[in-house]
Amino acid sequence: MTEVLEFEGEPFDAVAWTAPPPPQPEPTAPSARPEPPAPAVPAGGAPQPGSTLVELRTALVSAHSGALRAQAALQRRLLGLPGRTAVAAGPARAAAEGAFKPLARSVVTRLGATELRRLAAGDIAGVFGAGYDQEDRNPDVRLAAGADLALTEVTALELRGGSGGHGRVVARTVPGADPVEATVQAAQVFALFTGLHLCLADARFVRVGPERTQVESGTDADTGLDVEVEWIDLVPRPGLRVRARSGGAVVAGVEVAVHEKPGVPVGPERGGFPARWLGRKSAQGERVLLSEFQLAHLARGDQGIALGPEFAHYTGIKATRIPTGGLLLVDRVVDIQGERGRLDGATYQTEYDSPADSWYYADTANASMPNCVYMETSLQSALLIGYHLGATLSRPHETQCLRNLGGTATVLHEVDLRDTTIRQDSALESTTPMPGSTLQSFTYTLAANGVPFYSGETLFGYFSEQALDNQTGLDAGRDVPTWRDENPTAEGRTIDVAARRADPAAPLCARDKLTLLDELTVVDGGGRYGKGYLHSTRNIDPDDWFFARHFHLDPVIPGSLGVETVIQAMQEWLLDSGLGDGMRDPGFVLPVGVPFTWKYRGQFLPTDGTVTLEVHIKEIQRKSGRLRVVADASMWKPGLRIYELIDIAIELREQGAAPW
Repeated sequence: MTEVLEFEGEPFDAVAWTAPPPPQPEPTAPSARPEPPAPAVPAGGAPQPGSTLVELRTALVSAHSGALRAQAALQRRLLGLPGRTAVAAGPARAAAEGAFKPLARSVVTRLGATELRRLAAGDIAGVFGAGYDQEDRNPDVRLAAGADLALTEVTALELRGGSGGHGRVVARTVPGADPVEATVQAAQVFALFTGLHLCLADARFVRVGPERTQVESGTDADTGLDVEVEWIDLVPRPGLRVRARSGGAVVAGVEVAVHEKPGVPVGPERGGFPARWLGRKSAQGERVLLSEFQLAHLARGDQGIALGPEFAHYTGIKATRIPTGGLLLVDRVVDIQGERGRLDGATYQTEYDSPADSWYYADTANASMPNCVYMETSLQSALLIGYHLGATLSRPHETQCLRNLGGTATVLHEVDLRDTTIRQDSALESTTPMPGSTLQSFTYTLAANGVPFYSGETLFGYFSEQALDNQTGLDAGRDVPTWRDENPTAEGRTIDVAARRADPAAPLCARDKLTLLDELTVVDGGGRYGKGYLHSTRNIDPDDWFFARHFHLDPVIPGSLGVETVIQAMQEWLLDSGLGDGMRDPGFVLPVGVPFTWKYRGQFLPTDGTVTLEVHIKEIQRKSGRLRVVADASMWKPGLRIYELIDIAIELREQGAAPW
């Protein structure tokens, strides 16, 4: 019997930016530079994206058989936050990659005695906003349940405050209050503020490890309380640890968690569906199947909690998982129209909340969400149903790792996705069992505020370790040289990307976690189409941050970050070429209406040494206030070409330019 994975998350309300910006004057002519390629009509001969799945399936079946023979308003409705800003507006203060993502957000950051009493009575949504509503669930999740209130007011709730950026609560206490009890209650306030209880249906606060609490003596005269969150997480149960100062006393080691009551389910039953609602709602107010809690367990915890008891044996071993940390880019599975064990024809809906303070908005060179996040959120949401429905359960004790093999995706509508909930509709189109692997094809459409903005089709494979070891790349195991290797006398020049990035004021530059490129060789007029050629090689550091995220116990470079590296190379080349000189307040956006096709026939491991890429520029197009570049690209691990990208495109546009 086989099954497919579904995905669920908690609700996130948002207001999207959808109105078209006003047109602006034409850009001035670009300044002189080394002669850039002229605009060109689209090049012929590129594969048609409509045939992608058939081609990918056919190619993989052939390659694999031969080898055997020889990886969506920041709760905007909360208390009526104002609408979102336009694309050009900078993001909010960024969270660190991997920072805890709250299950709900509120504009309420100060609490008086009245609000504290309401929290003690269990009126959480009444204090923090509608995004915290659970109908009649969690009646016993209350501040200071069974004890007197030790807090008289909370003067600051800081989501990213404290020395570690994990959060901070500043409060005042009742004179003479026990500092430990006051600290516990402050931790409970922060837990409610971040919505830790929202992923459980009938729970209560519990103290964890009280024996580790340390109290240094202080005075009773000062009723001030300053609490820093040391860590906060959903696994194994939603909880946090805090350290506090009060009246000269230091309270350390206080841990507070939200635990279900005995016998209360926290995940789906056998078959993959919960026996009763688990407490979470979608951005549209629907009762969802799976929340952030189940998905966190799917990424790095108990897969039985995530998907049902049939998956419990995958816990703690190398198995199919979704990414974790800042690369976990799906929040909720709203609903599934399918049955475990039936692997064709299922449809399902997922949600991903994209807060304005997300790390990738700060790190990208783009005006809004980078392409790698478009790819990751859509592909993670798509693959979930295939795993949930049981794609691996016919061979439950065999190691099976999930890899994306390719697809085609198109941006339908330019939109700034900050503080937006992305709603994805996906369909499992087919499942093909093979010796050592299982292939599944999917289609998907992403929408913001009901408006579709991205759609695609993709192919995934579940592979045994032997099948992964036998992969032969895109060229049947042959070592295909780069264009640069075949044309060693072609004159090249170097773009020092690292030097430009070292300037904090350098515009349109990827930074921090999206630092994927240091140096780039350019052959002006070179490449397959004679319009420019780009080449770069970079060493793989086994300690690179993404290996710990993608995936737990199965580290590989995300294909989306390989694609993002090519995009960065094209962006740096475009800025260096001078083609965009004279554009006013330019920003990079994902081009609308350009089907992008990718093929993966291998994986980059921490031990692979190097990644090499090449880009063949093939089209340069202009419209009023916009400049678009389309290219083909490939990527190599040592001795093997494993990525091919067709019609990968970038676009530089003036703020306010009319749509393409």
